[in-house]
Amino acid sequence: MTTLFLMVGLPGAGKTTRARQLAEEHGALRLTPDEWMLPLFGEAEPDGKRDVLEGRMLWLALEAVKAGTNVVVDYGCWSRDERSAIRRLAEAEGARFRMVYLPLDAETQRARIAHRWATAAGETFPMTEADILHGRAQFEEPDAAELAGRATPDPPPGWAGWREWAAARWPSFA
Repeated sequence: MTTLFLMVGLPGAGKTTRARQLAEEHGALRLTPDEWMLPLFGEAEPDGKRDVLEGRMLWLALEAVKAGTNVVVDYGCWSRDERSAIRRLAEAEGARFRMVYLPLDAETQRARIAHRWATAAGETFPMTEADILHGRAQFEEPDAAELAGRATPDPPPGWAGWREWAAARWPSFA
């Protein structure tokens, strides 16, 4: 059975490093939007293009698991709804879903981001203190039930299913 691994955590948590390891260990396709944003658009968040890129990558991830290929989705997935949607979509394609959550305290996060910027400035995005604080405020930490894979919730009110929710969240997914 194929597996879709979903990397979850804040910037600096080590998601991409772990995603590379998982891809190698499991012969998986690794989808990391951060590696595409600068070469394609020259910045991290150009006018909603990140959501478009993530949508196509999610579509590709599901096509890959249908074809029997393991996939590592390295988005960060700060919201519970994003994680629930990806879990349900992967499972609907017959894939196992494995969330890989890398918790990170604020002090370590700041140190890692500063180090990353100092050593790879042209390959990564600059982050201000305001960016770090905003991300920490927006991040919905997975609870024990979510980490254990118990009872993925239904989509938010007004959505017929997670596929419809995902198509609205990531415009190019559908």
